[in-house]
Amino acid sequence: MSKPLILTLSFLLLASATFAQGKKKKRQKEQQASGQPNSVNPSYQEIVYAPKSTKTKSKGITYGGEKKYYERKAQVEKDNRKAEKEMMKPQYSDFSYFGHKRPPKRHKPGKLKYCKECGLKH
Repeated sequence: MSKPLILTLSFLLLASATFAQGKKKKRQKEQQASGQPNSVNPSYQEIVYAPKSTKTKSKGITYGGEKKYYERKAQVEKDNRKAEKEMMKPQYSDFSYFGHKRPPKRHKPGKLKYCKECGLKH
């Protein structure tokens, strides 16, 4: 026999083996879904006959929700005004503070120390 013939036969055998395994898995799933007891699932599956829940549709604007929305908007505006007022302090607006609460002391060039807050020597 020639090599191409052997290769095609082996390929066909391999392909048929994979299709056969796929059908076996489908059959197992069907048996489990049927509700019949088997070695994998020895007890009967209980079927629930309860009615399905219905989806509720929105009935428009709820005035409680609208009121909460405007309260949240007012709170956000208040927080923004407070943050803006806080940023006016010299700690945030003056560059000589370098992110410190109070302006750092200026030492002589020989006595400069590394600052952990701003990453500079002063």
